[in-house]
Amino acid sequence: MTALILIDVQRGFDDPRAGKRNNPEAEANIKVLLDAWTAAGQPLVLVRHDSLIKGSPLEQGTPGARFKPELDGAEPDLMFTKHVNSAFHGAADLHGWLTARGINRIVLAGIQTNMCVETTARVGGNLGYEVHVALDATFTFDQAGPDGTVLTADELSRATATNLHGGGFATVTSTKEVLSLLG
Repeated sequence: MTALILIDVQRGFDDPRAGKRNNPEAEANIKVLLDAWTAAGQPLVLVRHDSLIKGSPLEQGTPGARFKPELDGAEPDLMFTKHVNSAFHGAADLHGWLTARGINRIVLAGIQTNMCVETTARVGGNLGYEVHVALDATFTFDQAGPDGTVLTADELSRATATNLHGGGFATVTSTKEVLSLLG
């Protein structure tokens, strides 16, 4: 079995304060993965970031904390919230849930590539999971470093792919390639 874990696919990331994003096809690819996993009867996990910061676009209980329309009608096997980057540190014991079901392979998609998706992949890899990241089913935003230099969302996405691949944390792949895991 392979679990699909969709991370923080939330409306708050459409807030203009988030800045310039990459990969406008991410949501469509997330929907392709969701539909394929549902049709195959494979485990589906939805994770939502509920920010504890007042005024955050992802503040818990606000419209921005709601899932994007691409997840409408989804019937997850597990759904929970988190307040930090890794889905392995949320309101549910994801590692325990996966272990209890004998699941050792996970596919990650969602938002943000270099934040919650990358952190979840790193922790999953450290826990011994076979982790696959469908990079084209993620997106992120331009971000300034400590010296003020701005890396574009595309540069950050490439850095995440390099970190995960080079560090042996995950197989970085595409939506199309991930679908072959269902066959």
